[in-house]
Amino acid sequence: MSLTRRPGPSVRTRVPELTEAREVTREDRLATEEPLEIRLVWPGVPARRVWVTMRTPGHDFELAAGWVLHEGLATEVHGIAYCTDDDLSPEQEFNVVTVTLSAPPTHDPGHRHAGSGSSACGVCGKDSVSEALAVPTGTRWVGPLPEPAVVRRLPDLLRAQQPLFDRTGGVHAAGLVTATGEVLVVREDVGRHNAVDKVTGSRMMTGASPSEACLVVSGRAGFELVQKAVTAGVGCLVAVGAPTSLSVELARTGGLALFGFTSERRCVRYC
Repeated sequence: MSLTRRPGPSVRTRVPELTEAREVTREDRLATEEPLEIRLVWPGVPARRVWVTMRTPGHDFELAAGWVLHEGLATEVHGIAYCTDDDLSPEQEFNVVTVTLSAPPTHDPGHRHAGSGSSACGVCGKDSVSEALAVPTGTRWVGPLPEPAVVRRLPDLLRAQQPLFDRTGGVHAAGLVTATGEVLVVREDVGRHNAVDKVTGSRMMTGASPSEACLVVSGRAGFELVQKAVTAGVGCLVAVGAPTSLSVELARTGGLALFGFTSERRCVRYC
């Protein structure tokens, strides 16, 4: 009987590299992308599927915990484990996670979360615009925010802690940072929103608050990332790319400082 092999964050492959001068076959690394099913259980209620997302394996429990908080279902979890149902295939063994709550969630996850999401956007499973715009609000950050000189350094600080990107070039990253530029935690994933879930979940699982001065992300400042930042209670979101009109509107409403087009030389503050 063969043992199930837990999927890693990257896989090897051989590819032809084509240049003007020649063709060379070499080894390459691809970022792993596999589905993760999140199930939720609380006293008196059997486990139920609440979300399926495409993610990079690794820090799966953190992803699930962060997702629960960002969805406004709970601020803490009682336990998280891989599902051991007998009807799971070997390929599913490490792709199904059950989150146990010590009390019922703050609202019924219902049908609106029982959908399938891509690695691009966690909001895509919502059933209506009003549901997508309903943002669970965490405790607002009342501490200091980073000075502009610190903000401009943050993408480079994040980039220095992206080993999976170094190997594959195919993942996003998110990091939680203090006002002085101390990097507390960095996580990588093929999905921008998954990377943020993992950061928040990491703090939750160590008993630390997900609320901090700054969340820095490797891509654009889309609505989904602003939504998660507001829910986690961070002070500002710093993005390498651009925000959208809706993300700026949400940041203003949620009291979140929002920076885009951030690089060593400049940054733009939108609110």
